[in-house]
Amino acid sequence: MSPKEDDRVPRPKRWREHSEESNFFGQDRKSEKYARKLASAKDRSKYKKTDLRKQSKSKEIKSINEELERGRVLSIASQGIFVDVRGEIVTCTLRGVLKKDKTLAKNLIVVGDFVRFERTSAGEGLIEHIEPRRSLLSRAENLSRKKEQLIAANIDQVLITVSVALPALKPSLVDRYIIAAQKGDMEPIIVINKIDLLESEDEDKATLEQERALYGEMLKAYQIAGIPVISVSTKTGQGIDLLKEAMKDKVSVFSGQSGVGKSSLINTMTGHELRVGELVEKTQKGSHTTTTAHLIPLEFGGWCIDTPGIKSFGVWNLDKEEVEHHFPEIFTCGHQCRFPDCSHTGEEECAVIDAVEKGKISPLRYESYCALMQSISRDHFRR
Repeated sequence: MSPKEDDRVPRPKRWREHSEESNFFGQDRKSEKYARKLASAKDRSKYKKTDLRKQSKSKEIKSINEELERGRVLSIASQGIFVDVRGEIVTCTLRGVLKKDKTLAKNLIVVGDFVRFERTSAGEGLIEHIEPRRSLLSRAENLSRKKEQLIAANIDQVLITVSVALPALKPSLVDRYIIAAQKGDMEPIIVINKIDLLESEDEDKATLEQERALYGEMLKAYQIAGIPVISVSTKTGQGIDLLKEAMKDKVSVFSGQSGVGKSSLINTMTGHELRVGELVEKTQKGSHTTTTAHLIPLEFGGWCIDTPGIKSFGVWNLDKEEVEHHFPEIFTCGHQCRFPDCSHTGEEECAVIDAVEKGKISPLRYESYCALMQSISRDHFRR
């Protein structure tokens, strides 16, 4: 039986050394080289499963990119995943192996994804690979809060759509969308719809004054925060051209409450006939007219996505330490607080609270900040 590799010793020299050579190389010029070779042979790190998986995955993706067709997900329905391939719509399904991926995402694929697929028959295909996303809009899954619900991918800007009335403005919901957009590498733009209602003669005067005051306060608050605001009306056409200009040659997603007029806005700009619902008068909340997201091409350049309306929006994977950074006016003012770890929610000598009392920071934004700080610790736990 041959000796174990660990027990081997360098073989005796069979060369006759010269005095000058010995002085230069030492007693055994091969011993160091042999030791390095032996150490390399015993190193098993290069055979780690994680490394082998990375190499295999890299080769697999390279092969996928060379052999399979590429398309963009337009819509996802019970009939399948509708993928646009140079103007052709192909109905696809996900390969089973993709469904086995262990992630915290509730849905593996989303509108806006770029995919690689294999043709299985005329007009049908099998998705083999989902390309990495450059941006992603998502939220905490509504029930458990332990899963990430993907809304749209590879988009440039989130058009956070609200209305001045029916349903009323909700600044706290707007701020949650702003944070989700910024975390997902997208630009937030606030679109205030139905501004024609501010001049309505049918509404109670006291209510009308309250709505006007809230509208004015929102404009002021988000101007300070550096968030663009576009006021529009699908009835009068006010602001529609400004909105088109903001959307030109970009991929935009409309998001917001049910009943704020997202589908109406898209119909006005594209000529599409997306179903428009009536407001539920009893609850003053909109009915859900869009049940799935759709990626729609724009004649003037770009794409837009209409998403289902929501009543609540939990920001995914948000820490308390992050919240302040998404409120720039609070973050800047916070440097003047007495205590460096001030949360700005009730501490003594808080510069932020002082600025709110003096009107330098919008109470609307501050209330949103405090509500987020209070709720964030339970956002990802079962209700």
